[in-house]
Amino acid sequence: MLNRLLMQAAIKHPLTVYGTGGQTRAFIHIRDSVRCVEIAISNPPADNSRVMIFNQMTECHRVRDLAKLVSTITNVPIGVMENPRNEAAENGLDVANEKFLSLGLTPTKLDGGLLGEVITIAKKYSHRCKLERIMPTSYWLPKSQA
Repeated sequence: MLNRLLMQAAIKHPLTVYGTGGQTRAFIHIRDSVRCVEIAISNPPADNSRVMIFNQMTECHRVRDLAKLVSTITNVPIGVMENPRNEAAENGLDVANEKFLSLGLTPTKLDGGLLGEVITIAKKYSHRCKLERIMPTSYWLPKSQA
């Protein structure tokens, strides 16, 4: 979803938000993902103890909020369209990552410069964009039920 918004911005195509854009997505930078694996390996559970559950993510965003961030940086407008997916119009994502944070993870976040960096990369490769793949071509439900 983020990759789609980035490529749309790179070619100045309106950023597509499906339905209300209230679907929540979790994000983690690959560098942080590797760091999480390192932290988990370095902090194994004690013998005969319970398994520790680690949530490997650093931030959550609603699609509409992420589109607003990209739009603000790129000046590309947001376009809303019927949702082609069979999913709730609004959903929360209650994920906690305090365990990783307490063990030393310093998250790389989108608003800390990362979003601008990936927008620059998308622009660099925008000539490779296949315009016919920008908009959805299949729907999970018939359009009348979406």
